[in-house]
Amino acid sequence: MTRLYFRSLEFAALALLVALLAACTDNKDSPDQIRQRTADATETMRRDAKAVAEGVKEGMSRDKTININKASREDLTGLPGITEHEADRIMAARPFNNAHDLVTRRLLSEAEYARIRDRIIADH
Repeated sequence: MTRLYFRSLEFAALALLVALLAACTDNKDSPDQIRQRTADATETMRRDAKAVAEGVKEGMSRDKTININKASREDLTGLPGITEHEADRIMAARPFNNAHDLVTRRLLSEAEYARIRDRIIADH
């Protein structure tokens, strides 16, 4: 839902930008110059919209505690520094008695665990 919202927001911003560029150009610009400026502005908007969406996603998941015994792969990869490979290894090693089992079972280093320990639990 959130991804769809930001995708529609991105398209709306792009349409507005194109309309503004078309209205603000004087007749001295060639069609190629207009296309280039539009392409540049579109790329900037796309990059900025993506950064905003990532920031919102990170902010929404920052306070969420994840149960490592039940979390999906997507939930696990949403944790700082957890790759898809590490998420798969965590899921394969379930169940855990406590969150620190990630270190004692050598799935994560102590430093990696320290980055996420406040955001994970191991409930059954």
